This record gives sequence, structure tokens and C-alpha cells, in this order.
Amino acid sequence: MNWAAFSSAEPDLAKTVEERFGAYTHHILATLRKDGSPRTTGLEVRFLNGELWLGMMPDSLKALDLRRDPRFALQANPGAGTGMGGGDVRVSGRAIEVDDPRTKAGYVEEVEPPEPFHLFRTELTEVVRTYVEDDRYLVVQVWKPGEPVRTLKRT
Repeated sequence: MNWAAFSSAEPDLAKTVEERFGAYTHHILATLRKDGSPRTTGLEVRFLNGELWLGMMPDSLKALDLRRDPRFALQANPGAGTGMGGGDVRVSGRAIEVDDPRTKAGYVEEVEPPEPFHLFRTELTEVVRTYVEDDRYLVVQVWKPGEPVRTLKRT
């Protein structure tokens, strides 16, 4: 499921997630190394034309990781301090490399990345938002394809 399908299914959560990612430029991407251990690296992301895009420098380790194993987790930058206005958000899924020249040209027109670059579109497997409500409850919203958002509250 791409970003547009998720946004259509869960517009409120999608809006909140986009706002959290839009609050800062750099976020944290987790990929899997050859030996299966995790790698975390910084990354800029874009929401364009119904897709969540991941752009990367040529032959970066994170790009090579995703070519080998497309599973990823993407954590929005929580920002300074401990406030985390809007909550903490994470998107997980599979990153699919895009080689189509027309698609890449459209991305270049919108984003103007340094070239050459790797471009990946995402297929979502989970979206999670965690936040504090009324200074009393820890609230966790979890979405998976084909399921409604599940909300858990803890004191």
C-alpha cells in the first residue's frame, strides 16, 4: 500500500504523520546490513504525488542495504527538548527502487536533489504514532494495511 492509499484509508493519522515529518528536514532511517544487523542513518524524505519517497546518494550504504533487503523503518525527527508536539511517528515498510527516467525526472523537477541519486518509493506495512494525552495517558496508534487504526492507552 502506498502513501495515497494510506491517506485515503486514514486521513487524520496520515495528516499528523506528514506534519511531524514536515516539522524537520532530517529523520532516521533503519535498514538491514548484509549480516542482518540494523543500520541507522539520517535521511530527508518527501511526500509527493501520493508517494512517500526516499532519495539517497549514489552507492550509499543505506541504498545498498535497501537494494539487498527492502525492509525499512523510518522515524520522524523528534526535535529539540522533550515536548515532541504532535507525537512520535514511525513508518515501516518496503522500499522499491525507481529507475524509470520519467518518474525520476518528475522527482528532480520538484525536489532538485544533487544528481546522480537513488530514488525509492515506499510500500507501507505499519504506521505508528505515540503521544501523551492530558499529561496522564501514553497513547499508541497503530495502523497496518487492511486494518483500522488500533488505539492503545496506558497510564
